[in-house]
This record gives sequence, C-alpha cells and structure tokens, in this order.
Amino acid sequence: MSRIHLVAEALTRSIIGAFYEVFNILGFGFLEHVYKAALEKELIRRGHRVEREARVVVYYKGDAIAVQVVDMIVDSRVVVEVKSSLELRAGARQQLHNYLRATDLEVGLLLHFGLEPKFHRIVELETQKTKTARSTDSTDCTDGTDTTAKKPPRALLSSGDLAEKSAPDH
Repeated sequence: MSRIHLVAEALTRSIIGAFYEVFNILGFGFLEHVYKAALEKELIRRGHRVEREARVVVYYKGDAIAVQVVDMIVDSRVVVEVKSSLELRAGARQQLHNYLRATDLEVGLLLHFGLEPKFHRIVELETQKTKTARSTDSTDCTDGTDTTAKKPPRALLSSGDLAEKSAPDH
C-alpha cells in the first residue's frame, strides 16, 4: 500500500506537536492571546519563523477591499488560527478556509484549545482557488468557469498600509 503525502506534512506535524505541548502545559481555560503567545514561543523554540497577527489584503474582483488579520503564519507556508472556547463555533473552519483563499498559501491549521485539544487541517490547492476566486459561495465552484483568472499574490502589510482605502477588519 502506498503512503499518502500531505502538503507541508513535516511543518504541520511540528506545529501540531507544538500545539499539544502548549495544551499539555497550560490546559484549558485561558483566553486566546495566552495560547497564541505560548504557541509562538514554542514554535520559535522549534526553529520556525512566526508572523503574529499577519495582515493580509483581501481582493474582490481584482480590487483590494480590506485588510484581514490572521493569527499566525508559520514559515511563510501555513496559516494558523487559534480558538479557545468550550465548544468550537460552527463557522471557525470556514473562517480559516477564507483566510487561505485570501492568501497564496495552501495549508491552514485550526487549533482549538477546548476541554480537549482538537485541530483541523484545511488544504486549499491553487486549482481550487482559481475556481473559487470569482465565486460568491466557496462551497459552489460550478460558476468559476474562467480557470485562467488568478487572484493577486498574498500581500502582508504593516498597520499603516491601505489605511486610506480600507480600515482593518478583525
């Protein structure tokens, strides 16, 4: 039987390991910012580069319309979204999916610091992004017939960029 190769497998394995390390030490009950700070420190200890609160430009039909802040981008390859709650809310995975659509990154991890630690790994391949780039509903790719249209590459911003065009969305 052949082994399935996952996109960014070694990196996501390391991030997930750091997630469990943080959970095993801190447990459940802290606010998100506490887990984010601990996770950032653990990832750096493991040799990763971490962009906290990375600003990403969101495009609509080729026009920059807003700046979205994502929790973390690790090694410029994986979007990490951290949640701390008793139960993971229904839209959390869709939120991460949209963050991936707003970037040129393919892999995202949703790390839930709940009563029990849980993670979700989401992959948004470029071929899927091309199909959904013009769609209004990411679950319906049937109207994305122009597969040559590509969205602009991910742009990370400092807090002052695009201020005159759009206020940051949180």
